[in-house]
Amino acid sequence: MIISAPSDYREAARRRLPRFLFDYIDGGAVTEQTMSENITALSSVALRQQVLCGVGAPTLSTNILDSSWSMPVALGPVGATGMYARRGEVKAAKAAAEMKIPYTLSTVSVCPIEEVAEHASGELWSQLYVLRDRGYMRNALERAWAAGMKTLVFTVDMPVPGSRYRDNHSGMSGPCATLRQYAQAFMHPRWALDVGIAGRPLSFGNIEAYTRRKMAMDDYMGFISSNFDPSIAWKDLEWIRDTWKGKLILKGILVPEDAKNAVRLGADGIVVSNHGGRQLDGTVPTARALPGIVDAVGDDLTVLADSGVRSGVDVIRMLALGAKGVLLGRAYIYALAAAGEKGVRHLLNLYAEDMKVTMTLIGAASPSEISAGNLAYIEKELL
Repeated sequence: MIISAPSDYREAARRRLPRFLFDYIDGGAVTEQTMSENITALSSVALRQQVLCGVGAPTLSTNILDSSWSMPVALGPVGATGMYARRGEVKAAKAAAEMKIPYTLSTVSVCPIEEVAEHASGELWSQLYVLRDRGYMRNALERAWAAGMKTLVFTVDMPVPGSRYRDNHSGMSGPCATLRQYAQAFMHPRWALDVGIAGRPLSFGNIEAYTRRKMAMDDYMGFISSNFDPSIAWKDLEWIRDTWKGKLILKGILVPEDAKNAVRLGADGIVVSNHGGRQLDGTVPTARALPGIVDAVGDDLTVLADSGVRSGVDVIRMLALGAKGVLLGRAYIYALAAAGEKGVRHLLNLYAEDMKVTMTLIGAASPSEISAGNLAYIEKELL
């Protein structure tokens, strides 16, 4: 199929992937209400078009967390990325490096930290979940630092996995999951040959490096179910801040009180996020939560955002709502699944062109000039 818009990659990914993998990345929690509202709430943010502003050719370059980015977009952490393309984490990281933006490696990646760091020369961030096994967490921090990853994205909104009914229906989990996955792979021979066979080892490298045992897909789902820690509190994060000497970003903030706690902890940044609607179904869309959080913390830390971003226009909307930058998740995984590293680069270029056109039409010459003054109106904030 012809790819001419970012949204085309979703359909291309659906055609290529076995159902259990497509539904895993495409789905959300319970009825998927929040996942849907992330998109509708952001699309309801109207920008204020201005004419004869003389902005010339806008630049997308920006400085975030003391680092130069070619545009206010980074690739966020996505588990099992290496199941969507052959050595998928490496390919995504290489695409990000070429586009001069950060790439965030998930705790539950197929490719281990060392493999990604060896093959990708750009700015690499490391993501970590709240886990019961503090030994694993320390090991992951040490390995990330040794590999040159100086920014940690600590995901705080997953003390327990969300209820994702699609995974049971699709075969990602539930009865006879492995048998159903093999049957679906057989029906998608291009994926099976490129990823299922040539992309091996299809294990979870970061976890294996610590546990010293093979981690297949069934083990991955079991690891998620048994190792997240619902008892963690703000006081438990103090050792992370004391241990980690690089930049610390807390991902999964939705209310101003938590943003203020992040400031008190000494975090360098936060990601305003509801995990793409994959955790608490019925919670507030990111676009509605963002302005109140920005007001609460001011310039005390760097505010990033994700969830519901499907175009370059959506990136500009997030910036106008107060974010300094945006993390992409599903959007780049669709592109990676459909066309590998080339697909991710193409998607990012489509976003960049959208952003430049939008900035010209709202009269902003650079990301730093985008503010609430570029908004025509926004749905009433709920918080």
